[in-house]
Amino acid sequence: MDTARLLPWSSPEGKPCFLLGGTGTGYVSRLADRVEAEQMGAAAECIEEAGDVLAGRSWTPGELHLLAVELNAHLARVHRVSESRGARLVRWEGGPDGDDEEEDGEGGADDAGGGSAPAEGFPDRSGPE
Repeated sequence: MDTARLLPWSSPEGKPCFLLGGTGTGYVSRLADRVEAEQMGAAAECIEEAGDVLAGRSWTPGELHLLAVELNAHLARVHRVSESRGARLVRWEGGPDGDDEEEDGEGGADDAGGGSAPAEGFPDRSGPE
């Protein structure tokens, strides 16, 4: 592994945690993968709930505030996961010598995460509609 993996949790002081070295198949890597999957699932559920709240058009200021707090927390977690996966994707696509070989046994279609098509249910924001 060329660089450290950003883990999906912080230290008690709020500092980022990293995993150094390894093949990506050890206990901490598997735990991080599981935590990332749980965070992504929770974010998807929050998005669905937010849609329901907003569609109802009968919210109170307190409900909107709570919704904004929850969405902010989930967005921060998803951003952290995307940074971690993006860093691993760059390594997977090709190292400094330009080869497209996978170096540490990680990667594959599930790690790619962000092709050129927009996510399901979201409009393509890359150009005028």
